[in-house]
Amino acid sequence: MKRNLSARTGARLALCSLSLSLVLTAACSNQTGQERPKSNNDGPQGQFDLKFEKLDTELTPEPGAKLLVWESKEARPFVEAIMKQFTEIYGVEVTMQELGTMDQIGKFELDGPAGLAADVITTSQDHLGKAASAGLILPNDEFEAVTKAEHEEVAIATASYKDKLYGYPIKVMTYAMFYNKDLISEPPATMEEVIEYAKTFNDTANNKYAFMFDAPFFYFSYPFIGSTGGYIFGKDGTDAGDIGLNNDGAIKGMETFASLRKEVLPVTAGDIASDIKTTLFSEGSVAMNVTGSWFIDTFRQAGVNFGVAPIPAIAGSESVTLSQVNSWYVSAYSKYPNAAKLFARFASTQSAQLLNYELTGAVPTHKEAAGNPVIQADEITSAFYNQFSGSHPAPSIPEVSGVWVPMDAAMIEIWEGKDIKQTLDRAVKQIKDAIALNAQQPEQSPEAPF
Repeated sequence: MKRNLSARTGARLALCSLSLSLVLTAACSNQTGQERPKSNNDGPQGQFDLKFEKLDTELTPEPGAKLLVWESKEARPFVEAIMKQFTEIYGVEVTMQELGTMDQIGKFELDGPAGLAADVITTSQDHLGKAASAGLILPNDEFEAVTKAEHEEVAIATASYKDKLYGYPIKVMTYAMFYNKDLISEPPATMEEVIEYAKTFNDTANNKYAFMFDAPFFYFSYPFIGSTGGYIFGKDGTDAGDIGLNNDGAIKGMETFASLRKEVLPVTAGDIASDIKTTLFSEGSVAMNVTGSWFIDTFRQAGVNFGVAPIPAIAGSESVTLSQVNSWYVSAYSKYPNAAKLFARFASTQSAQLLNYELTGAVPTHKEAAGNPVIQADEITSAFYNQFSGSHPAPSIPEVSGVWVPMDAAMIEIWEGKDIKQTLDRAVKQIKDAIALNAQQPEQSPEAPF
């Protein structure tokens, strides 16, 4: 590729973090000269009939309760709005401190016992097992039944640890296939169709590619494992003793993965970088781009006439992605646990999630919110929700921390032509070794990449 990608690979690969901070850091110029498409965040608010009132519970805030909430910078418009509503109804003062979701648990471990941590934090399931097993957070007990009834099973699974619900789900994070409608009117339904289209579109000398995805990163390459019968851990991600990353289904899917290097994306793993891929799609040099929902506004601002479709079927099987769900969690160190539980519930209701969508574009986890006519009419958001509904939740147990590094390495090796079975077998052995080591020294467990 002409962009001297290899020299910048190290810095670029770091940008594949799944933090929502990517939404605002990706700055793509409007190369096409198109007017930016209308987004759900344009124009005045008020497209929903939102109702905020006291919750149906006997739980009441403690006298003199004050709450501190941790959330990312990108979520501030929503958090400020929902804090105001909560204070008006319950008389509890709430303040927000900006802190990325990836950073919260590490800070919480130190600040919680010292009484300096937030009462309500936001994080994803990759940190849940660690937080729950250490007793850092309280179960979602008061609102367990209503929470389970309102959300998709995959959302509840991500907010639970050892069959106990801890979180209050608030937004979906998964990936799907963006496609440029000016380049391809009907998105391919299968990888075989992608291969055929690439024969007519690819122009490697001019950095034009039919289909791009973050092949070196297991999180994004998971469809080539999970769609054909592979899995991370058994029993819906809860049994670390059952690893399905090198079974027959995983090998079958990875054969399709390896074939794309030659027939669709003839570049080295080191030359696949998230920001370059984003820029090429924004410029019209990539027809299909597999990436996350957090890039919706980036492509809108770039003026791309895009749609979102499921990732094409792999080896005859419907594609399955890994999903991440951000949830509120209540601190076990809070001086005001009643008020904190009320806020977490209040800020994750149907009305709250519609407000979050309206102010930040967040994809709801709430079934009725996702079924709202406004969201259903938004083909982009509804497409991501549909992809999420059939996804596999990334495991929440602490042992998952040993998966990412070996599997990232395996993706790179297979992309570069190494034997699939031998590579997956070696990765699984490394995962087992890491789990055994971390069981003895849990403080040395590496963090998940998202």
